[in-house]
Amino acid sequence: MQETDVRPHIVLASSSPRRRDLLRQIGVAFRVIPADVDEAVLPGEQPADYVLRVARDKAEAVRARIDGALPVLAADTAVVLDGAILGKPVDRAEAIAMLRQLSDRTHEVFSAVAVQSGPGRAAHRVNITRVTFAPLESAWIEAYCDSGEPMDKAGAYGVQGAAATRIIRIEGSFSGVMGLPLYETSELLRRFEVLS
Repeated sequence: MQETDVRPHIVLASSSPRRRDLLRQIGVAFRVIPADVDEAVLPGEQPADYVLRVARDKAEAVRARIDGALPVLAADTAVVLDGAILGKPVDRAEAIAMLRQLSDRTHEVFSAVAVQSGPGRAAHRVNITRVTFAPLESAWIEAYCDSGEPMDKAGAYGVQGAAATRIIRIEGSFSGVMGLPLYETSELLRRFEVLS
């Protein structure tokens, strides 16, 4: 997919519609080449190390597949509760279990962004945001899971969707919780002279 009639500034190593929307929000033209990398958490891997590794792996994998000088931008996001990484739910039952864990609790969202622009030209940043959910009633959790919204999202929720009605507080980056922290992203894109 390519932005229509606009010469891309970067390659986005993600098929996430949320990341595409966030890049459009800051005026960055891009083309999409999704990365296919192993996103399994390594034994003993800490959340910040995990999201950084996956974001860098995505950027490097796509960079190896393209010709030309466009920088590759990749990102990864993890929802973390009590030090445990909650990935994307594999089914409805797991989504329900995750949301029950998050109910009436504060968790962290680790979001990493990496830019790769050829050998020796790479940089990355990590954002950590704290999110607090109100108590989530079982009927709401089940209806939310029936909507399908939780199924492709870390921690089984999307901050930009219906879950927003149950979030009491966000301390940090709303865009980071969506999957692409815009402050850190724009900082890297300025460094690579994509943004001024």
